[in-house]
Amino acid sequence: MAGTTSQHPENALIATELKSAPAPLYRDPLEDGAADPVLVYNPHEQAWWMIYTNRPTTVRHAEGISWLFGSRLGVASSTDGCATWRYRGTLEGLDFEWGHNTFWAPEIFEHNGIFHMYVSYIRGIPLGCANDEMLIHHYTSKDLIAWDHHGPIALSSNNVIDACIIQLPEGGFRMWYKDHVHDSETWAADSDNLYDWTVRGRVLSTPGGHEGPNVFFLQGFYWLIVDSWSGQLAFHSLDLDHWEPAGKILAGSVGDEHARTDDEGPGLHADVVVDGDEAWIFYFTHPERTGKDHPTERSRRSSIQVARLDVEDGNLVCNRDRVPLPAIGAPGP
Repeated sequence: MAGTTSQHPENALIATELKSAPAPLYRDPLEDGAADPVLVYNPHEQAWWMIYTNRPTTVRHAEGISWLFGSRLGVASSTDGCATWRYRGTLEGLDFEWGHNTFWAPEIFEHNGIFHMYVSYIRGIPLGCANDEMLIHHYTSKDLIAWDHHGPIALSSNNVIDACIIQLPEGGFRMWYKDHVHDSETWAADSDNLYDWTVRGRVLSTPGGHEGPNVFFLQGFYWLIVDSWSGQLAFHSLDLDHWEPAGKILAGSVGDEHARTDDEGPGLHADVVVDGDEAWIFYFTHPERTGKDHPTERSRRSSIQVARLDVEDGNLVCNRDRVPLPAIGAPGP
């Protein structure tokens, strides 16, 4: 749930420097390919849920990047404020056509007691290369378990992924997403009801492209982060229309010396949970990746990590080596 904002009740736990966050924060116990996490509070369990792309790293034969496809959506839950996690399974009932299909990069946004999921969908498993059609499909649920399918959303092309949703201050909603056809840029669309969307146009273009846009409000600014595959580029705005560069976080390469286990290389496709004036970023790494190819299970495996975000001199900063134990309260009304 991009940019989730919660308010502490008076007796809520407060994040402390006395204990450090586990590293890695989470590894999928079956596929070991957890990626693209999104955090959402489940009021029925009074727990945080992390829903993620469950990449099938253990495939015996994969042409090119075909191992990335065929993924389900994994689920883990936390009852201690996102500090420790328990694997729960995969979301069921999402298929609307025959076959072993692909679900990527879920975004989940709660509004008036209904959970809206916008997930990237690919028919089947393309072999050897990227797919020429990737669409964002809309689902709704009252409990995060039983999902109703509302079909694909018409956006700026038929090759779009990585939705992010926030509610606009003047009313209505905005979606940011990656458009692969348009040079892997971030585009945006608006809606009055979360079902019908009107494309606004291009929002952000960077050399070489990017993906995984995430928007949230923190300490007086709206922030947009995008995954540049070498770290998260940050931008800030006062009006959600005009974005100014505001730093780069989670940069790095495999082999860089970091204090935390598996926290190597760039921090990839992230979600941010805002808790008052504090913010936490959940991202994934490929700690044993040695290049662009992923020929083995070890090079494909991925780990979820968490770090704290801060704002300094108008820039977003993140010290991924020193991370206090999260204790994130339930969202406010």
